[in-house]
Amino acid sequence: MAQGNFLTFLRKLTLFLILVFVALGSYLQKTRSTDWEDPLWVAVYPINADGSEKSARYISELDHDTFSGIEQFMMSEADRYNLSLERPVSINPGEPVNSLPPEVPRGSTLQVILWSFKLRYWAWSSTRDQPGPTPDVKLFLLYHDPETSPALNHSYGIKESLVGVVNVFADRTQRGSNQFVAIHELLHTLGATDKYDNNNFPVFPEGFAEPDRKPLYPQRYAEIMGGRIPVSSSTADTPGSLKRARIGFSTASEINWLNNN
Repeated sequence: MAQGNFLTFLRKLTLFLILVFVALGSYLQKTRSTDWEDPLWVAVYPINADGSEKSARYISELDHDTFSGIEQFMMSEADRYNLSLERPVSINPGEPVNSLPPEVPRGSTLQVILWSFKLRYWAWSSTRDQPGPTPDVKLFLLYHDPETSPALNHSYGIKESLVGVVNVFADRTQRGSNQFVAIHELLHTLGATDKYDNNNFPVFPEGFAEPDRKPLYPQRYAEIMGGRIPVSSSTADTPGSLKRARIGFSTASEINWLNNN
């Protein structure tokens, strides 16, 4: 084999082995995250995404109570599904992160793959000096002043890396909706899928919290991955708090709650 061909073969083999290693590691990590034998350790890292004084002030006032609603919601929903683990999620606030995640590309599949590696590296490098044990899931909350950023970019949760990037408002009145989005992306990292259509309307029946309700409309709750509360066949409301949210049967199955009673 010519030297040039050998080097090409060696590069391809090295890349293949790296991909296999990453895929295997992701599979094992994902399996552990949804075996529900122990509480899922979730670290929350705030980021001043717009560099505003309001976001900085809001972040400085964050504490565990700010995120306790996430733990309580997961506990109450786990109880509805008779999950043997009483406390499925433990939220642990981390220190603020001073860098932004890499932007999501709009190009080819290869660009998306490269971006996923960049995101994984950024999530590791930006938190490697944080105190405490390594979490199972990392949620990065990007805070914005609602007066200057009334509309936020799309949030996302990546199950292959167990990393979520959540755009939220630096406003106490938005705490409930912030928590809703955070749980939505947290469940994405655990394998839950979106359950709404291109018009952001919940898909029936998976995106309905009470698909057997009669009459069907108005629904009383938003299925957490459906995102909104269907009040008629063509309109849906955004829930203001987790009191108006539920984890539906399909989502519970995706995160392995139905096999751990």
